[in-house]
Parts: sequence; C-alpha cells; structure tokens
Amino acid sequence: MRILGIDYGDIRVGTAITDELGITAQGLETIIHNGNDKAVLARLDEIMQKYQISTIVVGMPFNMDGTKTERVKKTEKFIHKLKCKYNKLKIEIVDERLTTVQAHRTMNELGIKQKNKKNIVDTISAVYILETYINKIPLQNL
Repeated sequence: MRILGIDYGDIRVGTAITDELGITAQGLETIIHNGNDKAVLARLDEIMQKYQISTIVVGMPFNMDGTKTERVKKTEKFIHKLKCKYNKLKIEIVDERLTTVQAHRTMNELGIKQKNKKNIVDTISAVYILETYINKIPLQNL
C-alpha cells in the first residue's frame, strides 16, 4: 500500500507518492484546477485506481506563528471533501510551513529555469510534505 502526499493550492495541487514499501517519496504530478475541486477529485480517482493508496497526507499551510490563515480554511474544506469521498482511507495532516521555500531552494540548486519552476514547485512541496509524514512513522507501521 502506498501513501499519497498532497500540496493543495488555489490553482495547482502537487502530488507525491511513496514507493510500495512506503519508505521513499517521489513526485507524481501537478494537477492544475483553477479552484475546481471536482477536477482535483476526478484526477485523484484516477490515481487511486492506478495505485493502491492506504493513506492520504495533506499539507496544512499554517502561518509561521502557527495561526490559521484563509488558505488553511480552504485546505480544511478540501480535506473534508477527501474524508467524505475516501472514507475508507486514512487521511492525515502535516504542517507544511516552509515546504515551498525548501522546494524553491531545491530547484535553485538543481539549476531549474525560472519559467519551469511554477510547473513543478507544488509537486516538490508535496514530496517534502510526504517525507515529513513518513519520517514520523515508526518502521513497524509501514
């Protein structure tokens, strides 16, 4: 069973997935949805059919001081939709503060051109969200 990581945004949703053993995270894709959660859920259905997903991990974009933003409220609504649609799956939340900063740093280190960054930043952020989660899981639970 695999774990799916999600970096939810207003326009794009980055996704990442673990290997079959749940040890490593790889970027999957960026879903462009422009505020249409039905499009995101439809694509997630396709991903669910292709991979055996046991857990969905969603990044929560808290402020640096831990307070909630408007972005958190939108993410909570999306998580509610996930829980309703995928009620048999475990759905977890991970604090995603600084994942976008880490993603930009990684892209800079890799020499990715500016014009290509917006297409992959959300996927890289999803990888960091997923890595944060799998690093907290005791090995016997994998």
